[in-house]
Amino acid sequence: MKKIHITKQEDIPQKYKNTPIEELLLYQNLETPMKEYDSAKLLVGMCMDNRKQLRIPENFAYIIRTGGANLRYSEFKVSYAISVGGVRYIMLLSHNNCGMVNLMSKKDQFVAGLMENANWNKEEAENHFMNYAPMFELDCGDQFVIDEAKRLSEKYNGIVVVSGHYEVETNMISLLEN
Repeated sequence: MKKIHITKQEDIPQKYKNTPIEELLLYQNLETPMKEYDSAKLLVGMCMDNRKQLRIPENFAYIIRTGGANLRYSEFKVSYAISVGGVRYIMLLSHNNCGMVNLMSKKDQFVAGLMENANWNKEEAENHFMNYAPMFELDCGDQFVIDEAKRLSEKYNGIVVVSGHYEVETNMISLLEN
């Protein structure tokens, strides 16, 4: 896996020049002044993590936030953004220190949190965790978005799907290539 750090416009690969992918990277990483948009140009799939915030103009992108940027259970929303919204580009973003990586190790904390905060009993909380955790657990967030980008590219032929990595501490996006 190769990570392409974007610290200047010249770092953006030629294949993304003059596309919404380039615009996203310029807004987020280089604080380019924002333009006005009448409609979305891009769909961004990113983690629900509260530490991440994109610096983008209004109306620029559809955003689907889900644990680990896992869009497997959001395909209708992806299809909507493509068919009704007219987007032709998708950016999937992993990030460092993702809670969905090694999710099984958080079972006790998850169960205790549901018991304490939502008044669930232990059996309900454990069953809930065991029913859903296998669908959302990731081995490696970066590899997951690379694989997910490949899957979505095959499903939505003609749509450009790009994988990236969001660094929580710096708010910078790098591109990922296999």
